[in-house]
Amino acid sequence: MNKFDLISIGDNATDAFIKLSEAELNCEIDRPECKICMRFAAKIPYESVTEIPAGGNSSNVVLGATKLGLKTAYISSLGSDGHGEKALAKLIEAGVDASMITKHPNIPTNYNYVLWYQDDRTILVHHQKYDYRWPEIIEAPTWVFLSSIGDEDLSFHQKLGAWLVANPEIKLAFSPGTLQIKAGVEKLKDIYARTEIFFGNKQEAEKVLNLPGYEIKKLAEEMKKIGPKIVVITNGEAGAYCLDAENNFWFMPALNTKAFERTGAGDAFSSSFLSAIFYNQTIAAALAWGAVNSSAVVAQVGPHAGLLTRAEIEAKIKSDNLSAQKA
Repeated sequence: MNKFDLISIGDNATDAFIKLSEAELNCEIDRPECKICMRFAAKIPYESVTEIPAGGNSSNVVLGATKLGLKTAYISSLGSDGHGEKALAKLIEAGVDASMITKHPNIPTNYNYVLWYQDDRTILVHHQKYDYRWPEIIEAPTWVFLSSIGDEDLSFHQKLGAWLVANPEIKLAFSPGTLQIKAGVEKLKDIYARTEIFFGNKQEAEKVLNLPGYEIKKLAEEMKKIGPKIVVITNGEAGAYCLDAENNFWFMPALNTKAFERTGAGDAFSSSFLSAIFYNQTIAAALAWGAVNSSAVVAQVGPHAGLLTRAEIEAKIKSDNLSAQKA
């Protein structure tokens, strides 16, 4: 096995995008606190359904990094069903090494319902109870990306942690998913302590730290105290921030792109930032890579259709003279 630039770890899912028109938003404070509302005990018409295989944070990131030229592999679980076959085919066609993906007989592939209303989405998620197995990895990769996985007893995380201890040269990027956030910092303290780059949006960072309402720089400073050397926090249309290893605080505004559907914007940002760092780009440039690729993704349906190549990102940055600035 040749050395991988990146191994991505986390659950895979088919995303079914259900486009709604008869709903409304109730917002007491701001957009992240809004509630989508529909008539109870009624038949609600929808406009369309679009199924997209190989979704999920870690799958989205590995597909984004592969398109940016990294040699990648994916550790995940699939069911032995049609959705699993489509996901596997998509990953292999994109150039992702799928040899460490486990197919589980008699268990379906994860399937998410994405309620798509206006330019955003509410995702109904369900993690199948897979028997998560740690694969044999002959040669340590340069980077590992870890995100959402339904490992409720955290035994898989413990095996990952032991492998990271045995291979201290590996750099870890961590973007905690719902169950990982719910588990709490204490149970995953070894993972946080080992993290080179933390990725999350503002709401996720608040939940990890149990610090609701904190301003982003303070969240980043508190996040560094639990381990990550570099903290990247996105905030939708308000832009993205980074507290780097030398404690410089950076800001990158979001590009002025009309969003069509926002699924995968954060994952596109993470894969682009991480890939830029792999290519020895500066933090300022890495933030610009993230902004460009995430803006391309929100212009299309789903997390994959808008993903750009390295050449396309660099051309956009050059033509628009884009770069993050110290805040």
